[in-house]
Order: sequence, then structure tokens, then C-alpha cells
Amino acid sequence: MFAVYASEPNPADPLAALVVGERPDPEVPAGWVAVRTTAASLNMHDLWTLRGVGLKPDQYPMILGGDAAGTLSDGTDVVVYPVIGDPTWSGDETLDPRRTLLTERYQGTFADTVIVPERNVIPLPPGVSPQAASVLGTAWLTAYRMLFTKSGLRPGQTMLVQGAAGGVSTALIQLGAAAGLQVWVTGRTAEKRALAERLGAHATFEAGARLPGKVDAVFESVGEATWAHTMRSVRPGGAVICCGATSGAAPSADLQRLFFLQIRVEGSTMGTRQELVDLLAFVDRAGISPEIGLELPMDKAPEGFRAMNEGDVAGKIVFTR
Repeated sequence: MFAVYASEPNPADPLAALVVGERPDPEVPAGWVAVRTTAASLNMHDLWTLRGVGLKPDQYPMILGGDAAGTLSDGTDVVVYPVIGDPTWSGDETLDPRRTLLTERYQGTFADTVIVPERNVIPLPPGVSPQAASVLGTAWLTAYRMLFTKSGLRPGQTMLVQGAAGGVSTALIQLGAAAGLQVWVTGRTAEKRALAERLGAHATFEAGARLPGKVDAVFESVGEATWAHTMRSVRPGGAVICCGATSGAAPSADLQRLFFLQIRVEGSTMGTRQELVDLLAFVDRAGISPEIGLELPMDKAPEGFRAMNEGDVAGKIVFTR
């Protein structure tokens, strides 16, 4: 079958390990289903796989892609939940110590067909397109959990998103605005700040700028480059919700400010299956159109990988079949 895959780990030149070609058709174990891919979205995790992060050399070739929408053999339209857990685990899947993601142990979604456990497919609401649904399983699910499960924010309160253009950031902006929150955003360029405003941000600021007031919660995915500003920006008793550190770990946690102002700092990773179900329903009912910065046929996937690697695209990159 057609697939986009990593042939080997290549830390120095990850795109050199990217192959568009043929892979064997997958077998479908008992309790699993085959999903015919309609649309799939690119994540930074796919670049890490090309670099060899989190995989052993003998796990290659590895078909890339963790997110997808597609159809089952009976024609049912579905969305793939990318977290595959231990079948004996009950409760929050993100806390399962044996959990894995597609492309870590199992082949991914950038192919004609992906196989996943039956519980990892969710019916696609009729009001959500396959392209929109294909971006929800990682970046949007991460944003949904940060905002609605972790932050404790209520409509009318003020949130700050550090960084304006990434998949999680654009999702936070759109979800926060739809939920009735006051959305402030920082961005390094005028173009990225303009994008944030188009997506619903109520105010935008240059990176590191002094804000007109303190915010109830800050949403962090940048780390070292923004952490000091984050800690200065949150109100006493407010929250910082962190899902990553793309610029590196913060050199100082600013513990004196943390304990004296009783700031709550909480980590957040991906989301549960039920949170993805709820996210799909919210996107459908609120009429949200996730920001897709680039859409390409899957055989043009290298163009999308180059754009992500160079930081040229705002919003999500989607491949279609």
C-alpha cells in the first residue's frame, strides 16, 4: 500500500530519512479495525521520529502520522484517537504507564490504511469535515485538555497564549474565544499576531511585552524563551498550564514568585478518548473551523515536512488521499 514513512533515524538530516513509497498491507488483529485514511495531519512528533527520538533503530521503517480521519469497511466515517493504551488499564489514558502513540510502537496514519484498536475510532460528527477532524487528535486535543480540564477558567476570565501560530496555540485561541474567554496572545511577528486576531484573539502583544494587566491563566508550550514573561504575567493565585518546551527548559522556575503568589503550575499531555469525543462535539456545535495552514495530497508530503521543519506555516498541515 502507499505510505509516507521514516526509513531510518537521521538526527543530522531528518528529511533525508523521509520516503514516499510502498509498504506491505497491514494485518488486522482481533479487536482491531482497519481505517481507510481520508485526511491526516502532520505533527512535530513526526519530525522527531525522523530524527530517531523515542524509537530504536530496529523499529524502522516506521509509517509516520498520528492523527487521521477516515472510513471503516462498512463506510462509517471516523476519527482516530492516537493514544494506544494497555487493554487492562482503566481511567485516564494519559496516565497509563504503558501507553504509546501511533508511530512509537505501531505504524501511523500517513498511508492508505491504518489499523488501530476498536476503541480508538470515534464516529465523525456530520458537521465536521475529514480535514478538520484530522487535526483534532493531538494538537487540538492537547489544547482542549489544557483549557477545559486543567486550567479551571470560567467564561469572562482572561487567558494568555504564549506564541501565536503553532497548532496548539491556534487551537487554544479558537477554543478560548468560542468558550467566552478573553483571549490575549503573544507573537514574534506582526503576521503571526494578525493571524491570532483573525482567529478570535481579543488583544495581541509582541513577545515579552508588558501586558495591560495580569491574566487568570497562561498557556505555555515554548519554555525558556517565554517562561520569565509567563511568571510575570499571571495574577496571584492564577495558573500556568504547560504542554511543552519547544525553546528548551526554563533556566529558572522563579520559585519565590511561585510560592509567594501561590501560582499553580500544571503539566498537561494529550488527552483522553472522552475528551476527544467532547472536543468533536464542541467543534461541531460551535461551528469552529480549525486553522489549516497548508493542505496537500499525501504524495506531496515532503513539501509539508519541509514547511514544518522551516517554520513556514501557521496552523496545521493536512495531507489528503
